Amino acid sequence: MTPRPTASTPPRPLRRDAERNRQRILLAARAAFAERGLEVTLDEIAQRAGVGVGTVYRRYANKDDLIDELYEDIVNELAAAAEAELAQNDPWKGLVGFLEQSLAMQASNSALKEIMTGGSHRGRERVARARERVAPLASEIFERAKQSGRLRPDVTESDMATIHMMLGAVIDSTRTTEPDAWRRYFGIVLDGLRTRRNAPTDLTPVAPGQPKVDAAPGTITRRPAKKSKS
Repeated sequence: MTPRPTASTPPRPLRRDAERNRQRILLAARAAFAERGLEVTLDEIAQRAGVGVGTVYRRYANKDDLIDELYEDIVNELAAAAEAELAQNDPWKGLVGFLEQSLAMQASNSALKEIMTGGSHRGRERVARARERVAPLASEIFERAKQSGRLRPDVTESDMATIHMMLGAVIDSTRTTEPDAWRRYFGIVLDGLRTRRNAPTDLTPVAPGQPKVDAAPGTITRRPAKKSKS
């Protein structure tokens, strides 16, 4: 009599044809999500992979399951990049290197920004854990750069989140026409972040009535405009 599998029993490997279909689905999904973001449907991925829709749904009950399997590794790549930059002797170079790598990954993959900020993906366990691994590493990279004196002292992590959003907007708007355009503006931003011998431009508070970006990425509130004196 065949013993029943227990919780400790490893999953049986897929048949060769099933594993081949799985790889085709993952490759098609990665390409489709990279090009168009998370709006792509499982039906479209099945067509792109050259497999039946039922084959996709037997493997992935819904799109979030597919996203989890596909993007856990990609987000972990970003965490590994952060760990490598933390090992840099020069904290400023570590900050620049991490920002550049994260932006380059975003430029090559339309869905990555949605994944990292929560977006339309509902934060299922594997990708959520991977995101949580990146956040403290990014904070440590930022603090090291500030403590080194190379990053201007009045820049906050909220500023960095906003800058990332700004450059992400450049990436999104030039992806199909000038895919490397973001690098030009990245260079300009770095000049603004770097400590200078001369007095830096004063970073005054947000103008009254203008959007104020809070510490949580993508969260925007508005300050009430001050009443003019009569």
